[in-house]
Amino acid sequence: MLLRTLFVPVLFAASVALPDVAFAAPLSDTVRAITQQLHRYEQRLNASDTDAIMSLYDDAPVVMAQNAPSAVGREGVRNAYTHAFSAVRLNVRFSIDEIKPLSRDWAFARTHSTGTIEMLTGKRSTQPEANQELFILHRGPDGIWRVARYSFSTTNPPAV
Repeated sequence: MLLRTLFVPVLFAASVALPDVAFAAPLSDTVRAITQQLHRYEQRLNASDTDAIMSLYDDAPVVMAQNAPSAVGREGVRNAYTHAFSAVRLNVRFSIDEIKPLSRDWAFARTHSTGTIEMLTGKRSTQPEANQELFILHRGPDGIWRVARYSFSTTNPPAV
């Protein structure tokens, strides 16, 4: 289905389920900062706001969408969002399954999302949307966590 081959970036956060950890305050600050970025992503994704979404990515991002070539670099990622938002409107909610700091400046977040996707071209329709996502985040020199790598795949069953 054409919808599944479109780059439809679906990511970030509405609730968080955190594992028990033995880290001190820096972990709490890290988890809190990443959770806030994920909340921002969800809001901006649902608003189809490419410029605002791009502020959440680092200087050399890569997005790997199911059934599509990787979008590499800021221009490639921006073009992918612009293309997606010209074809679809999303109304999704993210849940954070885990956030794992890997070092002082690197972490990953595993999420899942559900909602709807409205086709804006051709035969207009609204369909259920559900994905699982994996984000690798990097804390920049300014202390802000940004997405460095993002991959997602649908959890909806294939159309028959």
